[in-house]
Amino acid sequence: MITRIVKMVFRPEEALPFEALFESKKPLIAASEGCLGVELLKETSSNESGIIYFTRSIWDSENSLNKYRSSSLFDETWKQTKAKFADKPEAWSTKIVSAKFE
Repeated sequence: MITRIVKMVFRPEEALPFEALFESKKPLIAASEGCLGVELLKETSSNESGIIYFTRSIWDSENSLNKYRSSSLFDETWKQTKAKFADKPEAWSTKIVSAKFE
């Protein structure tokens, strides 16, 4: 299982439009082969350089993630998203080493 985390900084005026875009694309992303879930998180503190969001998606394998990343859905979504950025995005593909949730 792979967890993909993407940090994105948006111009303040683009924060709500990005949230709307994410909500419209979320069911399509979640329906991608191998996607086990996708969520949007927002930084709780203010930031002068922009509004910070993180997406977290869980994939059954790196192969499934890579298939999505080479899809037209990803291309279209990323093109619309990156037009709203205030700063360069960062992304990590991770595996759970240890976890406990209560």
